[in-house]
Amino acid sequence: MRTKYPIQYELNPTKIDKGTHWLTLKLKNIGRETLKRLDVQLHSLDTLNISFPLYGTGRYLAEFKPDEDREVVFRVNAFGPAGVYATIIARKDGDYFWWESTWTNIYVEEKAEIERLLVLSHPYTTIGETLSAEATIMGLQKGTGLKLEFWVEPP
Repeated sequence: MRTKYPIQYELNPTKIDKGTHWLTLKLKNIGRETLKRLDVQLHSLDTLNISFPLYGTGRYLAEFKPDEDREVVFRVNAFGPAGVYATIIARKDGDYFWWESTWTNIYVEEKAEIERLLVLSHPYTTIGETLSAEATIMGLQKGTGLKLEFWVEPP
């Protein structure tokens, strides 16, 4: 658990695969005051690699009492590693309260990568003609059941 007064926090997991996943932000109020009307959000330092769907950007907590633990979950779309950080906007003793965590690295594990791609067709093939290609894929982790898919988008 990390601490930035008056909140202790932890974000898990910090290693995920590419795709859509859930991150859990564990919070503990270590202060003496009750926080009210909390808007808890998670932000990415690189929105190309890690982004949050519109319906997964923030959560509302009515009250957060001293020594209380809460868990807030966020849905994320991961395409590569990035840092994320949490913010809380709330009311403390009737006054405006702003809190921001330090950033946490989220590692996105790659299963495989293209090692080599070779087009076997003539270099000036007519548009619309079939191309032949050969690809060498290198697995980055031990495992079985690697599924390889190809897709083509027209120009």
